[in-house]
Amino acid sequence: MDERRKAGETFSIASAHAPVPGCTVSEVIHDGENTVTVFSLAAGTDISAELYTNHKLILVNDGALTVYGTDGVIGNLNAGDLILTPVRTAVGMRSDQSAVYTEIAIRREDRMNDAVKPGEVFHLAELVPYQDGRVVNMDVVHNDTMKFVVMAFDKGTGLSEHAAPGDALIFALEGKGTIRYEGVDHPIKAGENFRFAGGGLHAVHADEKFKMALLLTLK
Repeated sequence: MDERRKAGETFSIASAHAPVPGCTVSEVIHDGENTVTVFSLAAGTDISAELYTNHKLILVNDGALTVYGTDGVIGNLNAGDLILTPVRTAVGMRSDQSAVYTEIAIRREDRMNDAVKPGEVFHLAELVPYQDGRVVNMDVVHNDTMKFVVMAFDKGTGLSEHAAPGDALIFALEGKGTIRYEGVDHPIKAGENFRFAGGGLHAVHADEKFKMALLLTLK
């Protein structure tokens, strides 16, 4: 992950990549087999439709985004929405208002959850339900070097202290929680992000019902 996003600090991808008037801006925050890129589109800007041989998993962090092809609109997304783009189909992105989104490159051999269908818009937080006294998680996509998971925590539940083998980026989707990182508590709420460095000791506690997504990169 981009080392400028310090591990152990709550931050906002949307705020860190505020749109520049009249421009589209992109930044690779993880370069590897599954490249992770953050895009910001100012109001009225467009990324032209092009053919891609691999899927792209797009999560809108802020604003409103239209994904389109040569035959028209594929999907309209708002903050928290997710789409897996189709392959061998021209795909472009535009925003009438402005948008910030995170894009994960998906390889053909990556294992996608059957709940996510190419070309369909999902609200990421709605992929998993809350259950009384439990933590529910779903692997959205994974391979040997990357995992993208969405999790639902009932109030008062959490994950005990542990360390991951690689860098991890948290997307808080709903509610409020507390991230304990290297012994320090960090409140986090919907719309905020948090980064763990590989090997960093961390724990998660749901102060109320809380949903989050986690992107783990091993290389």
